[in-house]
Amino acid sequence: MVVDPLLVLVAGKSRINAVVVSRIVERCGLRPVMEQPETAFRSLRGVLPALVILDGGTANADCAELIEPLARARSAAGRPTPGVILLSTGNFDAIDPARAKVIDAVVSKPILPEVLQPVVRRLVGAE
Repeated sequence: MVVDPLLVLVAGKSRINAVVVSRIVERCGLRPVMEQPETAFRSLRGVLPALVILDGGTANADCAELIEPLARARSAAGRPTPGVILLSTGNFDAIDPARAKVIDAVVSKPILPEVLQPVVRRLVGAE
């Protein structure tokens, strides 16, 4: 798979959160693609994003089905690409250890530009 260094996949069930996160990502000079968790990777057609932002929902599990594909993609790349951010309600006990290995950063909700933007930049190497 080819890695697109400007592509950021924003996956989650909340359209409102996806729009907010996408606008923050655009402010970093990156190109967001918003998807529901069920269709997230099918829409990319062989292109791997530089970063994936998962909206965990109230129990940090809304995007659980993406963890295994992300782990495989990172393993195939031989490096932690794509970077993975989990947007969380703060219920960190609900993140099981297997999922935690794939998550590079956790950002607590509410989603604020001054909190999310530096994390996005750090993980895509744009600092």
